[in-house]
Amino acid sequence: MNNFPGAGHSLAQAIRAAGWIFTGLAALPLPSAFAADSSDQEPTLKSVTVTATRREESLQKVPVAVSVIDGEQLERDNRNGVASIVQQVPSLNFRTGASNKDTSLFVRGVGTISTSPGVEPTVATVIDGVVYARPGQATLDLLDLQRVEVLRGPQGTLFGKNASAGVLNITSKAPTAETHGYIDQAYYSGNESRTRFGIGGSLIPDTLKGSISTLFGTYDGNVDKQHNGQEVNGYNHRGARGKLEFTPNDDVTFTLIADYMQSHDDGPNGVVSQSLTPAFANALSPVNATAHNRDINTDTRSHVEDVNKGLSGQLDWQLGDFKLTSITAWRGWDNTQYQDGDRLGTVTAAFPGTADKGDLAFDQYSQELRLASPKGEFLEYVAGLFYMHGKDDETYQRTLTTTTRTDRGVADYSTASDSYAVFGESTLNFTSDFRGIAGLRYTHDDLEYDHRRVSTSAATVSGIQPATSSSGSVDEDGWSGRLGVQYDLSDTVTTYLTYSRGYKGPAYNVFFNMQPRDTEALKPETSNTWEAGIKATSWNNRLTTNLAVFHSEYDNYQANFFDTVAGQVVTRLINAGSVISEGVELDYALQATQQLKFSGALAYTRARIDEFACPAGAAASCNVNGKPLPFSPDWKSYVRADYSIPLDNGLDIELGTDYSWQSEVQYDISQNRDTKQGAYGLWNASVALADYSNGWRVALLGKNLADKSYSSLLASGDSYIYRAVPRDDERYFGVQLRKDF
Repeated sequence: MNNFPGAGHSLAQAIRAAGWIFTGLAALPLPSAFAADSSDQEPTLKSVTVTATRREESLQKVPVAVSVIDGEQLERDNRNGVASIVQQVPSLNFRTGASNKDTSLFVRGVGTISTSPGVEPTVATVIDGVVYARPGQATLDLLDLQRVEVLRGPQGTLFGKNASAGVLNITSKAPTAETHGYIDQAYYSGNESRTRFGIGGSLIPDTLKGSISTLFGTYDGNVDKQHNGQEVNGYNHRGARGKLEFTPNDDVTFTLIADYMQSHDDGPNGVVSQSLTPAFANALSPVNATAHNRDINTDTRSHVEDVNKGLSGQLDWQLGDFKLTSITAWRGWDNTQYQDGDRLGTVTAAFPGTADKGDLAFDQYSQELRLASPKGEFLEYVAGLFYMHGKDDETYQRTLTTTTRTDRGVADYSTASDSYAVFGESTLNFTSDFRGIAGLRYTHDDLEYDHRRVSTSAATVSGIQPATSSSGSVDEDGWSGRLGVQYDLSDTVTTYLTYSRGYKGPAYNVFFNMQPRDTEALKPETSNTWEAGIKATSWNNRLTTNLAVFHSEYDNYQANFFDTVAGQVVTRLINAGSVISEGVELDYALQATQQLKFSGALAYTRARIDEFACPAGAAASCNVNGKPLPFSPDWKSYVRADYSIPLDNGLDIELGTDYSWQSEVQYDISQNRDTKQGAYGLWNASVALADYSNGWRVALLGKNLADKSYSSLLASGDSYIYRAVPRDDERYFGVQLRKDF
């Protein structure tokens, strides 16, 4: 393991700084998941329940670093998907792309960047107990949210699949016995409109409850297409989510969940922010490439058509003091993307035109069985079995147009995966204050692929390799687990120390221009993490402060690095060697008065490449040891304040403001100097008038009030640098109206 200069010193500084804050005023984690009790008694924070240990427990008692975000607050803040959550959780980061197929999540600086269907994500997304096998599935609009839990660090013991760096655990609202409906209409600058409608209640008293929620959302976009005068980078989404909860007796509950989301996104395949040659700058005209450019001039319309759907059934059966849970699920994902690869409006001798079309059809089936022992015994445990089957079929077509001819390549490829696991985690209550933790998971993975490419050219042309075909299969066994101790210093302060072993299965680099060198399977990725934490509740339950310190080492890290294929620089999935992530995380919430709340989070994450395994023929410098991992700023923070003013006539005025900040971030593992985003902060605020007795609320929102432009992605092409333009790249405003009935 390399010793990074200054690493120990900077980490020690961060620990000391966090300690001063911890012992000083307050620490800030869990935004509005901590609402004040509405009684006339002394103001307190509500307890927050999480399922981080696969059973419902208080956040302040679980020996896991968890951030929690309230679902209703996310909707009020116009944060409707995974990408927008990262501003509130400093340990979480997100890579966007022209298609949601190209997205990735990162926890504590670790994630997997790849479009290959033959690789698992490093961060799992779990919605209502169902694991989503592909990261692109998780980009759908989130409906009827109860809460979002971000579990930081390896969670392979209980969550297993895709959880070697962390878990995004999302829970939707359960149906209520009382009949309840709502309609929520919002309008924002840029001609963005979002309409949500929901209704639910008892269908058969004491036996059957149900709910359904719907969404219709449209947005023109914030990028101007000079070629035809249209605005792009917008969306058109519509979908529904329904729940039925059947309770035939006190011991059995069966929950059926169905969801469907249809999305049309016309995000450009990158907005050019820097021309690296005068020739490309001339070809790009009339668009002027600048750091904050929001113009394109492409002749091909880049857009994505996406359908995400699923059905799951969860059985909870109380067997005396034991609880048996079964979750059976199917999910389908269909994605068609069209991309302009040259990012220009005309074909010239120097710059040929490229246009891509990709079709994806993915199905997954999963079954999980869990048995939870009674609480309060010396030995408490959760044990279970898990199985998932995934099948992916894709067709990718690339068309190359020069001034003299047109060439075309078409690749058909598929992957099939089966994952089997048996797992269990136990808590040994040695005393009322001292506990031991032991968990273990065995996983067996089978993965196979088939790939065939044809081309109109027998020789290599720009961006298209000649015809080829290959297939392969691999199977691996992996172990993950957790050991630790937990000690309660008092009724309101608990501490823990854990060691976690993470495992991520084998992979294949399956993509359009796949070559013979890509036919070998990548080795599984493993990790070892030490974590120490303290969670405290003080000041008569008005202040919570949670602190975690961690050190993680990853071996056979699966990552993309630059290579040259068919005369074009592309990224290639490799076992990139070893990486280290270490740091300190601080979360806090303070109910200062009955009307005033403060909350927030702070994270110092030093995620660095330890020993890089340079691939043969790499198209970029491999001198990256000791350099930061992509999409991992060293510092991120979030602070929030909420203040309510009750009026004599039953009305309430609600004021809210939040500020997120992060330090410089490198988006490229090869450390390209042009793909760094400098430090930036975003300030948002809102004011609302509500009458909850009559069920209505009107709010005015201001987003990015300081009008700070930034890039959520910077990447390199042959002659240029391009950026992704986020929704809040400039200041905008909106109004929300909600009526409950």
